[in-house]
Amino acid sequence: MTEGTEPGGEAVMADDTEGTTADTSGQAVVAAFGQTLKTLRLRAGLEREEFGRRIGYSASTIASYEQGRRIPSPRTIERADEVLGADGLLTVWKEQVERAQYPVFFQGMASLEKVAIELLSYDTLVVKGLLQTEAYMRAVLAMRRPPLDEETIEQRVAARLARRDIFDRPSAPLLSFVMDESVLRRPLGGTGVLRGQLEHLLVVGRKRNVEIQIAPLRCEESAGVDGPFTVVTRDDGRKFAYTEAQGTSTLQTDPQQTALAAARYGIIRSQALTPRESLEFIERLLGAL
Repeated sequence: MTEGTEPGGEAVMADDTEGTTADTSGQAVVAAFGQTLKTLRLRAGLEREEFGRRIGYSASTIASYEQGRRIPSPRTIERADEVLGADGLLTVWKEQVERAQYPVFFQGMASLEKVAIELLSYDTLVVKGLLQTEAYMRAVLAMRRPPLDEETIEQRVAARLARRDIFDRPSAPLLSFVMDESVLRRPLGGTGVLRGQLEHLLVVGRKRNVEIQIAPLRCEESAGVDGPFTVVTRDDGRKFAYTEAQGTSTLQTDPQQTALAAARYGIIRSQALTPRESLEFIERLLGAL
């Protein structure tokens, strides 16, 4: 079942199996929105080219939206509603369409990120999605097996890029990322992609609300042996612990378990290099490429 953000004291699980009912539901939402968009465009007497010009897109992009092959941003939906004089018939779809752009197993977490006041993340295999460059995103998504189709990759890249608003939004949350050194040594997508990713980490790591720390391979102790996880504190103070593996996820809501996850993260952070040492470490890795 799809994870929620309100259940009390439970670990809620979701699957991302290709072809599941949940995936089909997301596709149905996008298709229904596209049909509504087309109906309203035709009612307004606009060709795709003219409509696209008014909202800043090509006719081919409008066709992709109408055929459910691409997912528009919330701002695009708002603009389309305005241009077509739809009086909210399109904007009512915003939340459902936005959720549909994420894989099913991540939808609950995506919602939490929007209202987070603190996010703590420990990673051991790849750079955290929020920290990924577009080239790194594409490289990682292209490695999925079974392969994702190109349209799905494009949708997920767009969704990850949109999530990066978390760094600069008003009242930006406190963001802490710890990652194993091995993550930064793995040249996914090639040396050029890794170089761009390391450079991006240096830029993001200097933001005042962000701390990036590296857990060096030489460290003889690690409280993170159970694998990667994320702890999110919502704007009402409630904590959630999120774990993800092999297309499934768990969103833990039990207060005791989330408190333990936050405490575990604190130990992991104490075992890593300091933020300043970590940025210097990344600079050395970059210089060695």
